Amino acid sequence: MLWDEEFETLPREALEALQLKRLKNLVERVYTAVPHYRNKMDEAGVKPTDIKSLADTAKLPFTTKSDLRDNYPFGLFAVPFSRVVRIHASSGTTGKPTVVGYTKRDIDSWAELMARTMAGGGAHQGDVVHNAYGYGLFTGGLGAHYGAERIGAAVIPISGGNSKRQIMIMQDFGSTVLTCTPSYALNLADVMKEMGVDPASLKLRVGLFGAEPWSERMRTEIEKRLSIDAVDIYGLSEVMGPGVAAECIEQKHGLHVFEDHFLPEIIDPDTGKVLPLGEKGELVFTTLAKEAFPVIRYRTRDISRLITESCSCGRTFYRMERVTGRTDDMLIIRGVNVFPSQIEHLLMNIEGVEPHYQIIVDRKQSLDIVEVHVEVSERIFSDEVKVLENLGRKIEREMKDVLLTSCKVKLVGPKTIERSEGKAKRVIDKRKL
Repeated sequence: MLWDEEFETLPREALEALQLKRLKNLVERVYTAVPHYRNKMDEAGVKPTDIKSLADTAKLPFTTKSDLRDNYPFGLFAVPFSRVVRIHASSGTTGKPTVVGYTKRDIDSWAELMARTMAGGGAHQGDVVHNAYGYGLFTGGLGAHYGAERIGAAVIPISGGNSKRQIMIMQDFGSTVLTCTPSYALNLADVMKEMGVDPASLKLRVGLFGAEPWSERMRTEIEKRLSIDAVDIYGLSEVMGPGVAAECIEQKHGLHVFEDHFLPEIIDPDTGKVLPLGEKGELVFTTLAKEAFPVIRYRTRDISRLITESCSCGRTFYRMERVTGRTDDMLIIRGVNVFPSQIEHLLMNIEGVEPHYQIIVDRKQSLDIVEVHVEVSERIFSDEVKVLENLGRKIEREMKDVLLTSCKVKLVGPKTIERSEGKAKRVIDKRKL
């Protein structure tokens, strides 16, 4: 189903003309308004007048997560703060969040793009959208909320957690569309089974799932266990939030990138060179229409490729293949970005803890479980059990405050964690994604 047929079916030539016009305006604007971009472009020897074609995008410098961190909190905003009506944030690598801002027009555009996402996934006016994405600084909940309202659906802003209550609400309110992380969808299926609720007895028809990596095997499992169609959606807060790309229910193969708003590139992650269409590499986005927080050539670290073949749904946008991995060490746990460096930074400030740790990630009963093994000093380890228990609880509390997700901490003795002569193996991911 098309939401905005005029733009979603633009002929390629017209789409690229629109992209170039918006790109030129963007580069001129950030060069004038954002010192960081002006300095980086000057260092690269690029002026706004050098951008004469879409291929010239490759002349522009990349933006990375460290650039966002170095300009914390508002250094990359391109409008006066008086025009900012919303601030969101996601976890950063050192405990400081990555901050993004929106003008009123940005919020309106976001709602429109999420309306496209909803419509493409089979939602429509009259649906009851059970929105179990998290609300707050995380972009997922409010992004899905406004998109659902824009198509004329009724939204249940239930957020995450309290699964038995969620299922009662589904039964009583007649939820027809589920929005949440794919792992939480499977958790809901487990709880339904415990409660003796047959998913087929519910009115649920379709689910729009994102915020963490998932596989075709997981899609099959969700569809079988919840008796719904499961559709993949993609976004990241640095670029906008959810609504950057989305599958259509007609094919469920590749996510349509909303190219009138986001210019995608695939680069070689080692050299930074743009790869030919169809080759797999690191996904890079330039925002073409954002006002408050535009980004130029943002390196997502996600591995994908662009699919240029036409789709039966009628959309002319290129599709991105489901993300198959990352070029950095970031983990996505229950929709939250977690960097091993965050954990290391936190541990180094706790007395009695050694600089050796390992993160074990697993999936139990459809939910991600994180256990951090932490070496402690000989003095602490040989102390009474109560001292160890208190230290473990202290680390767990501090991790929850910093990471915004809970981790179990296991304290181990000195030299317990295997040493490596090369790069330390900090993460063991046992999930079968």
